[in-house]
Amino acid sequence: MGRIRRKWHPQYFDHVVVRGNNRQILFHEAADFQQFLRILHYIHDKYSYTLLAYCLMNNHFHLLIRSDVPLSKVMMLINRRYSDYYKKKYRYTGHLYEHRYFSDMILTSDGVLEVSRYIHQNPIRTKTPLVTKLEHYPYSSYQYFKKQNAVPSFLQPELLLSFFRLESQRTYNYYCEYCEQKNSQA
Repeated sequence: MGRIRRKWHPQYFDHVVVRGNNRQILFHEAADFQQFLRILHYIHDKYSYTLLAYCLMNNHFHLLIRSDVPLSKVMMLINRRYSDYYKKKYRYTGHLYEHRYFSDMILTSDGVLEVSRYIHQNPIRTKTPLVTKLEHYPYSSYQYFKKQNAVPSFLQPELLLSFFRLESQRTYNYYCEYCEQKNSQA
């Protein structure tokens, strides 16, 4: 029996998660994280997609993404290029990823905001938090909201802010307060 075809719609964002096979480490050192970000740049130049949030953890990564071409094509290219890099660098054979990527289409504005918060909170929601403050984790898009540094071309933080209902909420400061809420159950 063939695989079930994934649902894709160019107007909706998807929460994508990819894990290492048997939860193995995907990113061993800073150079690996940087290579993955270079791949995001490369694929963005090739196939247009919109990324609102990302978080690269040691054994998995999260993307909040919408694409103009089928998402499966974008994810195939991202995963293949990183897998090729990893296998060559670490002389690894076999499956790098646990399964096909997980994706969940987000149908509401509130859902987009909640998923972005969940993604950005990943480094502090582990059994042993990786950082004490969200902005201290260098491999998440949260830093572009908190510090408002030069934003990579593949990331659109301003668009994420537009999902708030009230104009007064559409600020970087408000979004950061939203993400830093201790009791959020996103």
